[in-house]
Amino acid sequence: MEGVAIEAAKVARFAADLDALASEGTLALAVSGGPDSLALLLLAHAARPGSIIAATVDHGLRPEARAEADLVGLLCADLGVPHAILTVTVADDPAGPQAAARDARYRALASWAEREGAVAIATGHQLDDQAETVLMRLARGSGIGGLSGMPARRALDRATLIRPLLSWRRKELAAIVAAAGITAIDDPSNHNPRFDRTTARALLEVGWPDPKRLAASADHLAEAEEALAWACARLAAERLHQDAASVSIDVEDLPREFLRRLVLTAFARLGTRPKRGDELDRLIDRVAGGAVSTLAGVRVAPGARWRFTKAKSHRVP
Repeated sequence: MEGVAIEAAKVARFAADLDALASEGTLALAVSGGPDSLALLLLAHAARPGSIIAATVDHGLRPEARAEADLVGLLCADLGVPHAILTVTVADDPAGPQAAARDARYRALASWAEREGAVAIATGHQLDDQAETVLMRLARGSGIGGLSGMPARRALDRATLIRPLLSWRRKELAAIVAAAGITAIDDPSNHNPRFDRTTARALLEVGWPDPKRLAASADHLAEAEEALAWACARLAAERLHQDAASVSIDVEDLPREFLRRLVLTAFARLGTRPKRGDELDRLIDRVAGGAVSTLAGVRVAPGARWRFTKAKSHRVP
């Protein structure tokens, strides 16, 4: 297995994608055993030999999961890559089991990567995943931030999460794994019609909308999101005011998108955040109409300058 051969052009392409996101040093890989993460393992091993480590997360949700993690461990041993199995407990979450599993997985990976001194954690998300994400968020009515899709790089607790395969197609990665003579694990949840991603995947597989074009739109929107965030940071310095007990915003003539972002900033300054975007939109409508409103433990009073304070608790001793 040490001698797995991948075309030099593909290794060079991956190395360039990786170098744009992570400096030299120990690189941590999240490897589930599916085709995308196995291709990530093979490409990273070829591009940065001797400097990668891998982990597989066992969520305890399927009886086969431990055996699958052990198989990834055997493959890593053949490659000479240190491997860890991270066991997590998935708590109940109103957002659903997949969201809860994702949160538990990322927490475990971040702690492991920090302990190992890794410069970043790489995942196997690829272009088709990005297109599915955009399509799902479009169906949910997401704004610019949501439609920007998954970022190639973001903070993850005290670690950094990177996605070096976002320009690669699923079939390209599957071909790399197949050429190495490896049988990838097929997670049955990928075919479960209960999940939105399964529906989005089925739509994209028939060829419309085109996954490449959806991913390109996500890139354009990510640039727009970056520009809006840049402008809003400067606007906050002019319009947002804070004292020991409150945060206020001068709202006169503010376009709604900037108002929405400054309201979110005010919530963050008070240590909280609305759970859903539609709740935030309703709050803005109520306060703009002259009503005092409360959301996520914050009281918002209307006027030329909206005032945000911590809401008083109404618990009865």
